[in-house]
This record gives sequence, C-alpha cells and structure tokens, in this order.
Amino acid sequence: MRRRHLDWGLAGRAVIVTGGAGAIGRAIAEGFAEAGARVAVVDRETAAAQAAAAALGGEGHEGFGADLAAIAALPDLVAAIEAQMGLCTVLCNVAGVIRRNADLLSVTEEEWDGQHAVNLKATFFLCQAFAARLIAAGRPGAIVNTTSQGWWSGGYAGSVVYNAAKGGVATMTRGLARAWAPHGIRVNALAPGLVETPMLVTPETTPEQVAALVAQIPLGRLGQPADHAGAAVFLASDLAAYVTGATLNVSGGFLMY
Repeated sequence: MRRRHLDWGLAGRAVIVTGGAGAIGRAIAEGFAEAGARVAVVDRETAAAQAAAAALGGEGHEGFGADLAAIAALPDLVAAIEAQMGLCTVLCNVAGVIRRNADLLSVTEEEWDGQHAVNLKATFFLCQAFAARLIAAGRPGAIVNTTSQGWWSGGYAGSVVYNAAKGGVATMTRGLARAWAPHGIRVNALAPGLVETPMLVTPETTPEQVAALVAQIPLGRLGQPADHAGAAVFLASDLAAYVTGATLNVSGGFLMY
C-alpha cells in the first residue's frame, strides 16, 4: 500500500479570515499561518486587523478593515484583498455578533436585523463575492462558515435570535455546497459550543454560572478559541478534499447528533 504523508496543502495559499482580530478568529488565523498559508485578516477596525495580521509573524499576512454589514462593498473587499495578496482560495467566515435578550416578547426589529445582517446576510454575500472570483478564474477552493451549537438546540439564555441566524448559516452551507460542487468549491461549517470568549463569559458572569455551564459539557471544560483552529484548517485543507456540506460539531460533547 502506498504510504501517504499528511500535507494540509495550504502552503503559500491566500486565506481570508473574517473576525480575525476576535478570539476564535485570531486562533483560526494562527492555525492557517502555522499551516503555511498567507492570511488576510478582516475585522471591523483596520488597526485591529493589521495588528492581528502582524502578530501572526512571518511574511505575507495582511490586515483589512471592513464593515461586513455593508453588503454592496463586499465584492470590493474581496477584490482589494486579491489585488494585494493574489487570488484567495479559502474563505473562513468567523465574524459574528450577538445581542442577548431573554425576554422574547421585547425583542426589537433592530435587534433582529443587527444580528442577521452580520451573522447570516453578510456571510452569504461574502461567500458569493468570493466564489464568483474563483469560478471566473476556473479555480477550486474552500469555504468554512461558522454556525453555533444553537443551530440544533435553538438557543437559550437570550440567544434565540442569534441562533436563528446561525441555523440559517448551517442550512445555507449545505445549499452552497451543493450548488458550487461542480466548480470544485467545497463549503462546510463549524459549530462551536460553549467557548470561553467575551461573547459567553462577561465581567458579570459569576464562577457559579461558569460551573453550571461546564457541568453540561462531557469533556468537563469550556472550549477555548484554539480548539477550533485545527477543525477549521482541516475543513479548508486538501485532507478534507471529499468533505462538503458538513457541519462539524466542536463542543466538547455539549451537542451530540
């Protein structure tokens, strides 16, 4: 039997990571850099994106500031990244926003629209802009979206609206995977569970509340941003060449299906 050496197949390739200055996004950007990719770190604040890119070390990483909710500007963002870094063959959508409101009777249209604009709408249209350039160039590629364990559970603790959008991401991922498979573009998603980030653990969170969360996780701890790097890099890599339309649960067993 032929021996096969494991190779991510990402060396030298240009990769876009949105939300790359945030906790999970930064860890995923680091994972791609360690796999030899050149990373375009996209975040709302240009300075934060550039600092995160510089922190990756080495050469070829760049930071780009963008408001992803500005849908009309997304094709220009992809074009600007390509002009500076060459054709990008991997897109990893990590950017997201949450506005918790446990009183569903008081949820406003603004709360709904603000979360769906970034978590779902921007994800779709950035995928569209990215895929259009790959298809025009006749090149294969990979997209990794970020959903949440709530795409399955429906959400709790005020996250119902957030997870409505994340459920849309999971469904959309399957649809895009089917539509773009003939072009060699694979589309998959990560579903993080309870991760120790400012989105989950705030200054007001008590040790007792953290302990209650941990008690629900079979592996016995909150997830860390770095726990998602390997999963994202795998889904984007040549090692996952026959994987598309999948949602990979990264939750320490909190979500099982």
